[in-house]
Amino acid sequence: MKKDFQKWHGKKEQIDEKNSRVFFHEREIWFAHLGANVGFEQDGKGESFGRPVLIFRKFNNEVFWGVPLTTREKGGKFYLPIELGDGVSRKAILSQLRLFDAKRLYQKVITVDVATHKKLEEAIIKLAQGK
Repeated sequence: MKKDFQKWHGKKEQIDEKNSRVFFHEREIWFAHLGANVGFEQDGKGESFGRPVLIFRKFNNEVFWGVPLTTREKGGKFYLPIELGDGVSRKAILSQLRLFDAKRLYQKVITVDVATHKKLEEAIIKLAQGK
């Protein structure tokens, strides 16, 4: 499928021009404008180029480390199951951890429990250590 980079660039300009950011916390899942990206980098979908992102670490009110989520059946050390209690199987894509600006956030979904966030933290540390 061909990616529509021009449409994304227009949307990205709108996002960048926003004067305000939403208030967010660690452990929350938000839909974020991820865009049309290069190669195997995780893309957003639809008109908003959106995808759910779990807020892993908040640095300040402007930026955070986030982990995109997928409903695709994936396995291995780069994917961590995330249960939200709605019967839908989701995976956090650990290899796609990155810094996001809060301007990309546009719809809060849910807050994961402390135990789930702890599992995410442990999985990221393990991955960073090459284990």
